Amino acid sequence: MDAYSDHIPVMLEEVMHWIAPRPGGFYMDATLGLGGHAARLMELTNGQARLLGLDRDEQALAKAGERLAQYGENVQLAHTSFQHFSRALREVGWDKLDGVIADLGVSSLQLDSPERGFSFLQDGPLDMRMDPGSGGEPASVIVNGASFERLRQLLWDYGEEPMAGRIAGAIVKIRETARIDSTLELARIVAAAYPAKRRALSRNHPATKTFQALRLEVNQELREVEFFLERIVDHLRPGARICVISFHSLEDRIVKRAFRKESSACLCPREYPVCQCGHTQKLRLPFRKPLIPTEDEMRANSRSRSAKLRVAERVDGETR
Repeated sequence: MDAYSDHIPVMLEEVMHWIAPRPGGFYMDATLGLGGHAARLMELTNGQARLLGLDRDEQALAKAGERLAQYGENVQLAHTSFQHFSRALREVGWDKLDGVIADLGVSSLQLDSPERGFSFLQDGPLDMRMDPGSGGEPASVIVNGASFERLRQLLWDYGEEPMAGRIAGAIVKIRETARIDSTLELARIVAAAYPAKRRALSRNHPATKTFQALRLEVNQELREVEFFLERIVDHLRPGARICVISFHSLEDRIVKRAFRKESSACLCPREYPVCQCGHTQKLRLPFRKPLIPTEDEMRANSRSRSAKLRVAERVDGETR
């Protein structure tokens, strides 16, 4: 079985509908992963679109490259985080884009590789770095070195974990006698910190939110999303669309806020009688509430259950 035969891109047809790729167009997949969305985009344009794929995970980028190799020079790949997209555009000599796809969050390849440390269902080192070669600190450094208060705040802010204090306390107590270096070990500590009744009634594994919080912190994901969305709009041609898929409320909130800001002609407080901000509308929102996967997709791909798709379209920048 090849590296992507069981990879199911989330909300694939919905994304393609809104991107509406055409031959000769210039597109960017800002979070390439295993290349599912990119491959479909190239297929729909008979390989005649131009695609730039970004990913900071070298392993995923290599596998996506194999998948997209048939399209030759029409597909360009860059090993980088999407926050550095403008540099990647300069390197390939592009400026404006006809469409952008960003599928946020952890990839199937990362979840299914125990040695990467993303999954609480398989034993592996407590790592969680999307780009292990970047020199960034793995999750084990936070778990074994952060203060109780930092751990508690991290789990509350990035995991929206109601048991943040209990979990942080349990981690601090355990590490007084031994380091916590494996995913299953941390998952057991978190599960034991949960009250038995809440644990029994929980729909998800008790460690879900803790692992999410650590992953977001290790990879600085929310900051990167904000940085990306603040800058990508100026690289869209009029009529170009950006499709962003998020998987939890923190990401979706950032996308929603960024799109609404750029779809407004004025950012002044309502009590101002005359606009003083000088802001110009750059985006149009085809719909306000996010799209979610169909029941059929959620049954076929359980990882799509929490997905939300938001779309924005670039206007000419003169609307007031």
